[in-house]
Amino acid sequence: METTEDRKDEVDFDEEKLREDLERQDIKAFRDEYLLLHPYDRAIFYEEAGPELRKTMYYFLSPKEMAEIFETSEIDEDEYEEFLQEMEATYAAEMISYMFVDNAVDVLKELDKSQSVSYLTLMDKEAADQIKELLHYEEHTAGSIMTTEYVTIPQNSTVRSAMNILRIQAPSAETIYYVFVVDEDNRLTGVVSLRDLITSEEDVLINSIMNERVVSVLVSDDQEDVARTTQDYNLLAVPVVDFQQHILGIVTVDDVLDILEEEASDDYSKLAGVSNMDTFDKNSLSAAKKRVPWLIILLILGMITANLIDMFTDTISQVALLAAFIPLIAGTAGNSGTQALAVAVRGIATRDIEDESKMKLLIREAGTGLITGFICGVFVIGLIFFWKHELVIGMLVGAAIFVSIFAATISGSFIPLFMHKMKIDPAVASGPFITTLNDLISILIYLGLATTFINLL
Repeated sequence: METTEDRKDEVDFDEEKLREDLERQDIKAFRDEYLLLHPYDRAIFYEEAGPELRKTMYYFLSPKEMAEIFETSEIDEDEYEEFLQEMEATYAAEMISYMFVDNAVDVLKELDKSQSVSYLTLMDKEAADQIKELLHYEEHTAGSIMTTEYVTIPQNSTVRSAMNILRIQAPSAETIYYVFVVDEDNRLTGVVSLRDLITSEEDVLINSIMNERVVSVLVSDDQEDVARTTQDYNLLAVPVVDFQQHILGIVTVDDVLDILEEEASDDYSKLAGVSNMDTFDKNSLSAAKKRVPWLIILLILGMITANLIDMFTDTISQVALLAAFIPLIAGTAGNSGTQALAVAVRGIATRDIEDESKMKLLIREAGTGLITGFICGVFVIGLIFFWKHELVIGMLVGAAIFVSIFAATISGSFIPLFMHKMKIDPAVASGPFITTLNDLISILIYLGLATTFINLL
């Protein structure tokens, strides 16, 4: 995380003066300057202030004003519990109740169940009920990330009555750029933009200006699918409905950005062979727990590779020069497999690879493997010949690289596609896993060819 010094060039406020105001207990001077800042800048100061100054801030700021700070992207999820414990329980509960429902749910999900229940008990009943409703949805679904603070209008109303409804509901809504149209049973029937309402005559009926082709998502849809839909259709918010098309909430673009960042971080951590890299670990033990399982798996594969080399000891002992090229062949195959893996995983993530084009991808990657394998094979033959003046060994290494690159490219693209077909996250076919697997395959090919043609060496 960035330090206070790193941020001084990024923020436009007098941090030292704010600290002095807090230390002098000058509430008026502090509020006059602090509340003029953008919520993001307020969050930066709050986070860097330290426990003692933050405790003073809880007296100087109302729970509603503190809620604005907690709703910024600057406050990390792993810091929620620490900050809430600094507050009085009633203050913290009221602060959470002032947050938009989806953000309040995010905060409570980071706490122990007993803590969440305690805060919900201290809250206003109406706010607590709204939060409880979203807490029941399965994690990482549209229901778990949606907000219930949005604007709906009846389809048989006029623009005049719709604007009156908007004026009443807008202060508590998370976004008003889209106004959703419902029938008598609260079924989603259309959507009207704020621009359409402003530019239309007051007596015009809503059902005559609304767009009936509404892009929506099911409450059970995966959050990554929700984010992709919002991105594909360039929406500021997408409505969440049940199977009967009753509108239950909306997912806004700020939530979508958080999801895309979370999913990208998750995929990157898996490609790096780590279980979770969403946040920096605060201690070595926590970081080690996440990395050890992958390292153990890779160690087992490495032991298989070592055992494989041991099986060909006689071959290597007869021609010692063979051992010098094992890292070259294994490394080249691993790099080629990782390239193919990156292409396949990206295609799956962006949905560029549909069922009918998966075979095309495999055929294309096979062709790529043949071409790159041939070029690298010929190149290494010439390199070894001019370096060691060994044409036969050069041809052996070149042939091994040719076959290894071809095999590695196929495995690098096939494995993630197969995992995707089996409903397993393809990102778990991580770079280290593919690399180690291709090490094993390439060494088997290389030493197998060397054993077969040992009489020519």
